[in-house]
Amino acid sequence: KQIENDLAARQARLALVFRTGRPRSALPEGISYTHGAFWAYVPITTAAGEQIHGYAVYNEYSGDGVSLPRTNSYLHQDFPLDFIRASAVDDVAIIVPSPEMQRRILHIMASPTYAQLHVASYSLVANPLNARHQNCNEFMLDVIGSAAWETTDYDQIKANLRRHFRPTRVRANLFERVLGPIADERLRMDDQSGRIVTATYESMAAFMQEGGLGQESYILQR
Repeated sequence: KQIENDLAARQARLALVFRTGRPRSALPEGISYTHGAFWAYVPITTAAGEQIHGYAVYNEYSGDGVSLPRTNSYLHQDFPLDFIRASAVDDVAIIVPSPEMQRRILHIMASPTYAQLHVASYSLVANPLNARHQNCNEFMLDVIGSAAWETTDYDQIKANLRRHFRPTRVRANLFERVLGPIADERLRMDDQSGRIVTATYESMAAFMQEGGLGQESYILQR
């Protein structure tokens, strides 16, 4: 409710919210959050059949290894409690897009383009400049790119991101890089070249601010 009230006070119809499911001590240097999702203010039907307005959460999740392989992902809509109950820390990071970008992103989310931008092949540290794999942050970045450049051409979105987006470098030594895929099958490196890079709250906030796509970005403490 604190997050919802904060977004409502800023009149945000749509925001990007990030949490971490692991303690910060267990995260690579330079990465503070492990999962991001769109929070959209939309009509919601309650269990009693009543329709109200509130924030719904639109995620990309990796498979559970039973109904879907862990190296595949799926799109899923749930709610703020589902999102925040998995957090291991007492803060979230938030990006509020500009009003025009909010409008464009919501338009995409209500269209077939939203699902078309999803890449089912999943990697924990997907390279956002490469189309081979995707994670939750890269999915959001691809949607943002589609909205910013007003195109549904995935190859064009990736080409534009290679020119304008500076990804976050994941600092991992050779031992971690070689043994990582053995420890977690979702940690795939075949879309990386040289340095390991991925999309994070920090790099996405910088991209949106520098491109005039964001209204504000900030950390919300509980």
